[in-house]
Amino acid sequence: MSEKNQLYYGDNLDVLRRYVRDQSVDLVYLDPPFNSRQEYSVLFAEKDGSRSSSQVRAFEDTWEWNLDSRQAYEEIVEAGGRVADVMLSFHTFLGNTDMMAYLAMMAPRLVELRRVLKETGSIYLHCDPTASHYLKILMDAVFGPQMFRTEVIWKRSSAHSDGKQGRKQHGRIHDVLLFYSKGTDWKWNTLHNPYDESYIEGFYKYVEPKTERRYRLDNLAGPGGAAKGNPQYEVMGVTRYWRYSQEKMKQLIADGRVIQTKPGGVPAYKRYLDEMPGVSLQDVWTDIPPIGAQAKERLGYPTQKPEALLERILSASSNEGDVVLDPFCGCGTTVQVAQKLNRRWIGIDITHLAIGLIKKRFSDTFGEDIRKAYDVIGEPTDVAGASALAEQDKYQFQWWTLGLVGARPAEQKKGADRGIDGRLYFHDDDSGKSKQILFSVKAGGVTVSQVRDLRGTLEREKAEIGVFLCFEAPTKPMMKEAAEAGFYKSTDGTSYPRMQVLTVEQLLRGQQVQYPLHRRDATFKQAPRSRPAPASKLSLPLDMSSGEE
Repeated sequence: MSEKNQLYYGDNLDVLRRYVRDQSVDLVYLDPPFNSRQEYSVLFAEKDGSRSSSQVRAFEDTWEWNLDSRQAYEEIVEAGGRVADVMLSFHTFLGNTDMMAYLAMMAPRLVELRRVLKETGSIYLHCDPTASHYLKILMDAVFGPQMFRTEVIWKRSSAHSDGKQGRKQHGRIHDVLLFYSKGTDWKWNTLHNPYDESYIEGFYKYVEPKTERRYRLDNLAGPGGAAKGNPQYEVMGVTRYWRYSQEKMKQLIADGRVIQTKPGGVPAYKRYLDEMPGVSLQDVWTDIPPIGAQAKERLGYPTQKPEALLERILSASSNEGDVVLDPFCGCGTTVQVAQKLNRRWIGIDITHLAIGLIKKRFSDTFGEDIRKAYDVIGEPTDVAGASALAEQDKYQFQWWTLGLVGARPAEQKKGADRGIDGRLYFHDDDSGKSKQILFSVKAGGVTVSQVRDLRGTLEREKAEIGVFLCFEAPTKPMMKEAAEAGFYKSTDGTSYPRMQVLTVEQLLRGQQVQYPLHRRDATFKQAPRSRPAPASKLSLPLDMSSGEE
């Protein structure tokens, strides 16, 4: 049994089936790829700390009908039930299309998400209009149509002015969030938004001279009169059936809450604007803007959602200490907000790039001690695991290895990296100019010629330090070649080897690249600082143990 939050690397379907127990989660939010046929890239900070056009491919959100999707479809159909019936109908209508592949891959994941939800739990499926109509039917099949609660419309972008470019349809500026509960008694906290100015001017048009408090006049008459049991008596010369007892009415008058606007007029109740909670949360959200280019929280990750959006969802549908699960956690907005709001959390993502970014984001936001509050599961923990990852996917291995030293992946366009797999920027003076460390990641050993080539690359790129990350220990000739590169001397007088070779084994033991640390690291755009959750909240007991010991 684990009391820590959990961040998983891997396929969320496999993680859900292996590690997340039945009825152990209070709230699920998922923002899966939308099948919009786009290839997303991650933007990183430039040398001076600004965002640049340097990119690395994060994932393709296109789902294709292939053996994997065919197998997923057949498994869900063979299981029988309402979901199988719906999937058979989808296949009859859609055939072997990309949309069918998308639904085939989503169906078993939604089934698993329902399994892990508590009876009082709920789920928000974030999607776009290209697939929301299919997904709603699929959600009806998984959860039951009676468990549908709300279709939330979130205005995610400003209006498009692309008519001159030949667009012959309405601009698409919204996403859809499908809100379902697992049972009939789900957790819900009513949230309120402020009244808009037009409403205030129209309804709270009176201003109290002494206090400058806005107020409106409400009816004091008892609805239904005598038939509803309302008392009848005289107030300020007017006899009516009132909604309050005579004693309560006298107290309201004494408190200045009853006003008669003219002699003989029916007294009214003075309702102050500042005592009203606002408008209860509706199903169209236009008050949460997307993450702008200059937003402090912008990390440059594809499809990053605003923290305010997740704060609203988590605040409405969970309480402190509840477990929040995001199976497509990307750059970690959901789990970061969960941590901020004192919820427990489980995050899953299939790329080491995302896992590395989440760990960096948490350290930036909550401080290094936050690392004690969660476990990372699925990353290599020894050389054998790292070797297996390298054989399975060289890019995942590169991303994982670079994550160990806090470096960012280099561009992966053909012919663009010229032997450079990663970069790390640092500042060691007050000029604002970043210094650069270049990385070359090798799944095997490193040869003398490769060390020599990196020296040339350092000169060409005008970088300060070069680092090889590899499996095999460097030979004496290689270390001699590296030593001949000399040292980089920092502004505080300290010196660092200009050429460094680190093995995976050394990295796993905690050894790091030698470079100046007396100024800020500028490699990734830093997440805004936040106060960490209180220690008492970080160690709330929770049954989040896996099915395997």
